[in-house]
Amino acid sequence: MKSLVELKDVTKTIKGKTIIDSLSFDVYEGEVFGFLGPNGAGKTTTIRMIVGLISMTSGNISICGSSIKTQFEQAVRNIGAIVENPEMYKFLTGYQNLLHFARMTKGVTKQKIDETVQLVGLTDRIHEKVKTYSLGMRQRLGVAQALLHDPKVLILDEPTNGLDPAGIREIRDYIRKLAKEKQMAVIVSSHLLAEMEMMCDRIGIIQKGKLVDVQMVHDIVADSDKIFEFEVQPKDKAFKLINSLDVGVNIKLLEQGFTIQLKKEQIPLIVKSLVETDIQIFGVKEITKTLEERFLEVTSAEEVAAHA
Repeated sequence: MKSLVELKDVTKTIKGKTIIDSLSFDVYEGEVFGFLGPNGAGKTTTIRMIVGLISMTSGNISICGSSIKTQFEQAVRNIGAIVENPEMYKFLTGYQNLLHFARMTKGVTKQKIDETVQLVGLTDRIHEKVKTYSLGMRQRLGVAQALLHDPKVLILDEPTNGLDPAGIREIRDYIRKLAKEKQMAVIVSSHLLAEMEMMCDRIGIIQKGKLVDVQMVHDIVADSDKIFEFEVQPKDKAFKLINSLDVGVNIKLLEQGFTIQLKKEQIPLIVKSLVETDIQIFGVKEITKTLEERFLEVTSAEEVAAHA
């Protein structure tokens, strides 16, 4: 896979305080890269450096092989971005807004505008005034504006901010479609964990200006030892038995039974032991660890390490 965005030891210091600390990661074509962290972690500052709105103190950022420092125009030509909320002229139609933007950009044809409008699904409403648009539609118009000059890299800072669930789903679907169909590198920053889980291929977790971890979304939520919930009766007898068997860890008693962390292959042994001890089994189900739980594990481990 081709790397379209490269950050190498990027540091930003403001008034002697390190805001971003030696950040390094790559984003590849065709992938949605999630930039995840609590508010104030340094997400927007990093994005502002990537798009050239603020300078970095040290390190380097390359976009499609061009350095933001030494080949600025060439680098930013490959970027489409929405940093915070897309600003539009509300008294103009969506189409007039795009036309206005197109006049400031070389080589954007009418055909290109129409194609982009279709891509973001605004064909039916593009000739209506922006003030009549919902927040989700304004976000889509913002994405259309960011895509007009055919960038290879799309950067969206908190794209689902203030959207209702339907709007969030809409934006999520467009982002995934763009990465896949256009082979773009898409960077999405957010603090909404559930959203990132559904939208991204890989996630970089940032905390206090440092990159804590970069992992595939699938790997973040998948562990070799999984947690299983057993619905049983009588539960106290079952709990006692499981504790004596020496299988799995983190056994917890629940209202309907118990949960246990173990390998899938160990389930038949537990079921056999329960049946032989006249314990009724009503169900066994896997409890998938959410990205939120994993995120909290990673960031709290980092906190402990920092204070050690």
